[in-house]
Amino acid sequence: MQYVKYACEKSALVGILFFSKLLIGFFGMLNSFVKKPDITGAKNRMTKVVILGGGVAGMSAAHELIDRGFSVEVYETNRQYCGGKARSVNVPGTANENPDSALPGEHGFRFFPGFYKHITDTMSRIPYRDENGHMNRHGVLDNLTPTESIMIARTNGEPIITSATFPRSLKQLELVLKVMFGGDDSGLTPEEEKFFAERVWQLMTSCQERRQNFYEKVGWWEYMEADRFSDTYRHLLVEGLTRTLVAAQAKLASTKTGGDIFLQLIFNMMDPFVNADRVLNGPTNDKWLDPWLAYLTGKGVRYHLNNKVDSLEVADGKIAAAMITDEDGNVKRITSDIFLSAVPVEVFAGLITPDMIALDSTFTQIQTLANNVQWMNGLQFFLNQDVSINKGHIIYCDSQWAVTSISQVQFWKGFDITKCYNGKVKGVLSVDISDWNSVGYNGKIAKDCTAEEIKDEIWKEIKAAVNYGGKNILTDDMVETWYLDHDIRPGTENTINHDKEPLLVNNINTWCLRPTAYTNIPNLFLSGDYVRTYTDLATMEGANESARRAVNCIIDATGTDADLCEIWPLSEPLLLAPFREMDKLRWEKGMPWKNPL
Repeated sequence: MQYVKYACEKSALVGILFFSKLLIGFFGMLNSFVKKPDITGAKNRMTKVVILGGGVAGMSAAHELIDRGFSVEVYETNRQYCGGKARSVNVPGTANENPDSALPGEHGFRFFPGFYKHITDTMSRIPYRDENGHMNRHGVLDNLTPTESIMIARTNGEPIITSATFPRSLKQLELVLKVMFGGDDSGLTPEEEKFFAERVWQLMTSCQERRQNFYEKVGWWEYMEADRFSDTYRHLLVEGLTRTLVAAQAKLASTKTGGDIFLQLIFNMMDPFVNADRVLNGPTNDKWLDPWLAYLTGKGVRYHLNNKVDSLEVADGKIAAAMITDEDGNVKRITSDIFLSAVPVEVFAGLITPDMIALDSTFTQIQTLANNVQWMNGLQFFLNQDVSINKGHIIYCDSQWAVTSISQVQFWKGFDITKCYNGKVKGVLSVDISDWNSVGYNGKIAKDCTAEEIKDEIWKEIKAAVNYGGKNILTDDMVETWYLDHDIRPGTENTINHDKEPLLVNNINTWCLRPTAYTNIPNLFLSGDYVRTYTDLATMEGANESARRAVNCIIDATGTDADLCEIWPLSEPLLLAPFREMDKLRWEKGMPWKNPL
């Protein structure tokens, strides 16, 4: 009997193995009928990846690829700098006899919130030697320094100042308590404060499905019921978030994106182990981008500056070549196993051809998405005093052109700016301008102004806020010189200014237009702040995360034996998880959000 049982089991096993071989053979035969483009090249050689675009997305992808043994070339349109919008630049005409003495200008200042994980992980893997010759333990990441406070400046009242992080000192605790218990006259009514708190609580306790499928279709203005309340409510709590932080319009900005990022900032400020707001301790090129480029080229990345991609050539169902104009004006035909586009959305949209759309119809959605860009550009005032208006960022909540600023030199402990220019500059007030379509004090919109008019208007808007109440914090004689981002190109007599590098904004219901890192063209992949990511915002973090996703797809497509890049979702307190799960049950039953308490 035992023998019979054994024989049956053996027969069953043989049958299963035989049937499995038949299946494998069948699918192998079926596979032979399907023509698949070869994107891996010869197995005994290194896979080549050509990256189009050398901004943060392109450099992030190059970093992950070169560390995994790929052959990498980067083609970047900028003539002198790497890093795209994150770069700092030498202000023209400000160098003295020392060629390295030019003042550091910017496309716009940047900050590194505590919820950033992808870009900071990459920074920790970029070697950096400080001014004393010592190697940073955590590479470039150690060049980040926390700010202390956030100021909300107003033209019609005293500023509101609160701690930028969880209180770590009595002074910071006093700032937080002062704001919480009404020590600062915000001008908001109790009803407005209560309603805003309720709306934030609703976001905190809403499930991801509701955020993605409902709040994505609702504008921030509508969600916050801005029409019901006062101008103060709109300036402080509705327009303040969208216009000054993400260059978006409150009536068009997605509540899902704006709400998620707003919550991340709040959660960071509540976490004693997180520095919610950090900045670099010197000019961006010196402290980050130049060491990064040195690391990449040292590892073997071939970086081509002043090379502009003109078009993509399609053949046999894949990208056959990229046509690129080099620094001498010659058009080159660049071939590769893999192409990774890391150019901005409006640039990639211009490269899409009917042949590409025939292979991947979703490219038409990218062309639509490319219309969702706005201007957000920087202006720096170089002062003969280091005027530290606030030990952190300043939001001018009711400024005409949605202005934010930061006094930078107070954080640049190892950088002697007096060695630059004429030796008189001691401070840098770096400003971001986010609204180029509203009328300023001068009666004109920013897009219609000359560079000189833009400078005068911004200086007036800032002084109207920080000098409120008779203060004399900023005076005209402090300005030694200034620099407006050269991406702002002057128009002709009959045209407005042009912004060479606009910023993607997350308008209502545009998530469905955003592409994944992979495409239906088997050797074309996408990275950039417009690609679908957990970050879901046009930031350095979003660009880096998208690059990691693209590299993971390349690893998968080529069958390379390499570790996948790590990717982190946005994190939220576990304390709120039960409430989000309760809301998920309601969502699945088609029910609206209800306060779980």
